[in-house]
Amino acid sequence: MKKVCLAEEVQPAEDLERYREKALELGADRACLIAVSEIPVKDAVVLKCQVPRCFGYGVCANCPPHTLKPAELREHLRNYTWAVFFTKDVPAEVIVRDKTTIKERVAAYQEIYKIVSELESMAFYDGNYLAFGLGAGSCRHTFCGREENCLALDGKKCRFALLARPSMEAVGIDVFQMVAQAGWDIYPIGGGAKAGEVPKGVLAGLVVIR
Repeated sequence: MKKVCLAEEVQPAEDLERYREKALELGADRACLIAVSEIPVKDAVVLKCQVPRCFGYGVCANCPPHTLKPAELREHLRNYTWAVFFTKDVPAEVIVRDKTTIKERVAAYQEIYKIVSELESMAFYDGNYLAFGLGAGSCRHTFCGREENCLALDGKKCRFALLARPSMEAVGIDVFQMVAQAGWDIYPIGGGAKAGEVPKGVLAGLVVIR
């Protein structure tokens, strides 16, 4: 499989390398620069939001069917060249859905969104004002799990406008393929997974720079 993590293979522009290093500084366990042309965007990824239906489907403005469609993302990505992709390891017992670890699980997802937000802001103020980021999981359950509704879905201002974003999967990005292409490990954790049978959980984020 072609490896597209370019941190060691290509001498990147100084500012791009700064973003990769910043991701690590902010708490990512791995980060690399990738060519935007290598980001796999597939309609079938969004299909998985519906079959079986995800608990986040349709409940917030950043989840399908309300957010950007894969075809739209593919078209937008034509205007970009470089992105920062990062992952963070999380104990399997935190990611496996269990009420006893819900606080730790929410905190782990929030950390991904915060890294994405910081990197996007950094790029913006560096002059890459069209940079945009994508997180992991439903922002509805990550930030507003105790709220009755998604304000943005109701046409009002999002409660976490500077943090909430679509997840990579919500817009059709095949995160498993991206992690594999970077040469890293990732393990599927479904609703019936048992923590003792999974080496670790992996959460990922992406910031498309320019």
